[in-house]
Order: sequence, then structure tokens, then C-alpha cells
Amino acid sequence: MKRRRSDSKLEADLYRLFEAPGSGASWFTLTGGEVLFQAGDPADTLYLVRSGRLGVFRREDGKDTDFVGVVTSGQPVGEMSLVAGTAHTSTVVALRDTEILALPRDAFFTAARKTPDILAELARLMILRSRDKGTGANEPSVFGFVAVRDAPIRDIIERVAEAILGLGFTVQIIDQAALRSAADWFGRVEDAHDFVLYVAERQETAWATLCARQVDRLFLVGDSSASPAEAALPRLDIDETHKTRDLILLRRPGDTIRGTPSWIATVAPHRWFHVIEGDGADESRIARLITGTSVGLVLSGGGARAYAHLGAIRALRQVGTPFDFVGGSSMGAVMAAGLALEWPQAELEARIRAAFVEASPLSDIAMPIIAMTRGRKVETLLEENFGETMISDLPLPYFCVSANITTNTYKVHEIGLLRDALRASISLPGVLPPVVKDGAVLVDGAVMKSFPADVMRDQHRGPIVGVDVSRARGIDPKALDIPRPWWRWILSGAWRQGPPIVSILMRSATIATGAELAATRAATDVLILPKLDGVEIRDWKAFEPAVAAGEAAAYEVLAGLNGSITHLRSRALDLQAAPDEPVPKSPAPEPKRRRPRKDA
Repeated sequence: MKRRRSDSKLEADLYRLFEAPGSGASWFTLTGGEVLFQAGDPADTLYLVRSGRLGVFRREDGKDTDFVGVVTSGQPVGEMSLVAGTAHTSTVVALRDTEILALPRDAFFTAARKTPDILAELARLMILRSRDKGTGANEPSVFGFVAVRDAPIRDIIERVAEAILGLGFTVQIIDQAALRSAADWFGRVEDAHDFVLYVAERQETAWATLCARQVDRLFLVGDSSASPAEAALPRLDIDETHKTRDLILLRRPGDTIRGTPSWIATVAPHRWFHVIEGDGADESRIARLITGTSVGLVLSGGGARAYAHLGAIRALRQVGTPFDFVGGSSMGAVMAAGLALEWPQAELEARIRAAFVEASPLSDIAMPIIAMTRGRKVETLLEENFGETMISDLPLPYFCVSANITTNTYKVHEIGLLRDALRASISLPGVLPPVVKDGAVLVDGAVMKSFPADVMRDQHRGPIVGVDVSRARGIDPKALDIPRPWWRWILSGAWRQGPPIVSILMRSATIATGAELAATRAATDVLILPKLDGVEIRDWKAFEPAVAAGEAAAYEVLAGLNGSITHLRSRALDLQAAPDEPVPKSPAPEPKRRRPRKDA
């Protein structure tokens, strides 16, 4: 399965346009890390990458700068804003020394009038790029692995490469032996393979520096048991503003994960991953991450209806779906935390049943000055199940969402104590007391983002599976009835669910507009919507019917898929590159049998 390359006809036409006598085009070189243009700059020039690679970065309000893609040799950049007459929406930076051809806007339109085919080809390219959310860039395909430990990492990267081959892609490993190769040799290797992996051992400082400047994304590879001070991190002279650096922490089988917060504070990676050395499942996860076939699972809030997530997870596991990134909001955040801890299905269901079905977490009714309950039972349950676990020490990448009602924004929890983050994410206003942290009042994430699929899209490039129970049928009027006399309601034990006002508060605080929900659901590739008409939002005893509804909904969606979930986005790229070709009937073509080369 080949990655999408530049359009050869458009590339040839553009070169003729730029190199025509009297075209007005100019040529210049950007060094690695140098900016071509910034977001907000006027789009007065069309650029063409002659050699090298550009990175496209975008920043949204309240978020870190996001690396959204790569522009490679033969591809134009800036054409969408140029034609639209708007300012650039992204910042474009040279990932390595890059040669650029530049054509002023007026000169481009003058020349294009004489060759209208170019405008048609550009229009087709812009349509394809708009389907990729307007990034105007390819997915990263050149990755660097730099060791920050004494033990070599080459064997690990070779096993990752084998897993990449097994996914149906071609791959090449490049090591220090290529240090004396000509600059154009690297480009030829990258054009000939879907993915290229540069590997630098700890003592190979000169090669590590070149790797850092040559790749789309860089992984620092260290030992979880070591401290960053012991690792003696290399000076790699990479652009700190536009983060393309991730962290892989290796550990031996049986070792617990620890010390990640200190690594994060020292390295400041964009993302971090935990890998058991020699564990095929973990190394395959890195292969999926590289190839854009990693799977992210997002679980919505929804009170007791969130039990349906367990059924959906059960079905997804049954068909072999890997979970590489997990996240959620409110009750969905609790379920996702169990997955991030890699609890088996039986343990996950047993813990949720014990914590929410048998324990009646909202039964510690309080004088409603701040909330209807004291929240102590919930805090105890969270401590019993998650202890002192730090989010960054979870085996799988994880996030949960809370709502900051001090700043009227949502907060994404990716570091810190897991149970504290969960306590904030499930603090439904009026039901549980809010969490006050760092001068901010944090409440249930479902208040602002009940289904954070768009947050997951910022985490990785692969397919996203979402299970959304946030828009299941609202409150049944019968749920508001309290039997009379009221003491019968007390004797029946129904009070442990909380009084009917809890249902009103839970539903009122988590109503999202149709537009908001449509925007978040659009970030998913597989959307599961369990039918939960018979499950009331605070009916914590309705475990079995909710789980069954989630499982049935998941199997119904899975039955309609054409191939493996992991390759959904790869197939979409193939179709965009060749829209007249039929849809592949299998998740991936037969993998190529050659092994990744071990020499340069």
C-alpha cells in the first residue's frame, strides 16, 4: 500500500510554469528550522518545493502548536490561500535544508491564463486537500529514533519495521553508515519507500544531530527506570517552537512504569509512549503510530447510560480491535481509564459494577449548599480503583476532559494524578461538589465537551472510534415521580440513586447543541450510538440492559465496515489519490515479504 505521492502531471506542469523564461520565479534555500511563512501572513506567492521537506503547523486558541503534515518535493504550498485571496492559516517551516521556487501571485495568474489546465489541476488538488481538513500536506513518513540510553535500540527499531511490513507498507532503516551519503540519496530512498526510519545510538552524536534535522518526527528512546539526568540528553539543535519530538520509554517485562513526570518535565515531548522491550504488542503499537493505523477510542459522558461503553468495548475487543489511544469525558473518562490501565474485559466490568452498581456512589446526600452529595463516596471509589497512579505513567496514552467554569473553557487532563483528573471530569454541577485547583473551578467535562472526539484527533492520525451516549433519549417524566407517601420511596432504596432533581441537573448540565455535537462526531471514523431509551440517566442498577445495548450497537456498526478499522484512513487516502479505482476489499494488500534492509 503506497502512501499518496505528489501528482506527477501537476508537478510537471508547475515546473514548466516556474522555469519558463520570463516567468518571474525566483529560487532560494531554507535551512532546517527556518520559517517560509507564518499564519496570518498575506498569501502573495505560490511556492514549489524543489527538494527537501516542509512541515505545516497550526495553532488554535487555547491549544499547543499542532504539527499537521508534511509538504515534499514536487508539491506546491500556499496555493489555497493564494487562490482564495486570504491570509495563510498555517505556519510552514523547513524540516531540513529545502530548496524553494517562488512565483508572485500576479505572475502566477498571468501565466495560468495561458495554461488553463494548471488551474484545473490545482483545483483538483485543493479539493483533495480540503478533504484532509485543509492542511495542504501529507502525513509524516520519515521518522527518527535517537537513543538516550547506553543499550542499543537498533533491534527494537528492526522489530518495529517488521511490524510495518506486516501492515502492508514498505519501509527502510537508515543508520550511521549513511552519514557520508550525498544529500539527494536521502531523497531517493524516501521517495522509494512508504516509510523511512533513521536510527542513531547514544554515542553517535553527529549522526543523531543529522537525524534530528532530516526527519518529519523525532522519537527520543530512553529507559523508564533511568532518570533524565542519567540519560544525558543530546543537543540536537531542533526547532523548539514547532514541536515534532516524542518520547518512548522502554521497560523490562514485569517492571512497573514510574518516573514519567520527570522525563516529561525535562524533555517536554509532544507525546510519550511506554513500551515493554521485546513485547510484540507494544512494538506493533509503535508501528501503527508511524503508519497512521493506530486506533483511538473516545467515550462520551452520559451518567448510568455510559454502561453501554462496556458493551461496545467488549464487541471491539472480540473482533481484535487494538486500542492505542483512549480518552473520554465524565463517566466515559472512568471507563477509558480502565482501558489505559489495560484491565482485561472481565476486570473492567467487575470494577465498574462494584463501584457504581453495588456501591451507590451518589447516596451520600448532603444539604444542597454546593451540591446534592458530599462526593466522599465517589472519592473513595476512585482512590480504591486508581490509587496514586499518574496519568503519564499509564501504559496507554490517555486523556480526560473537565470544564473550567472560571475561564469558560474545557481542560484536557494529560498529566497529574489520575483520580484527581477523574474527580474533576465527573463533578456534575449540583450533584457532586466541584474541584478547585490552581485557582480554577473544574466541573464535569460533559458540561462543555461530552464527546471529545476532536481532542482525540489532536493526539494521532489514525482512525478514531467513538461511542456516544450523550444524545440518548432525555428524561422520562415518570422518573420524576416519587411514590407517596415519601417514606415508601426511602424504604424502597430508590433514594440511593439520588432524588429526581439529580436527573434534571445531570441532563440540563450536559445538553449540547446539534452543531456542537455534529462537529465533534465528524472527527470520528467509526461512530457507535447505542439505543438506550429504557435506561434512565441516574439508574445505576441498569447495568445489564445498558451493556447489552452498547454491544449490540457496536456489532451492528462493525458488520457494515469494509475491512479492518486500523486501515480505514489509509483506504480513504488511496481513494482520494485515485478516485476512479474500486474500494479495496481487504484491510491491506498482502504484505511484501522482503525484510527491512539493515545496511544504509
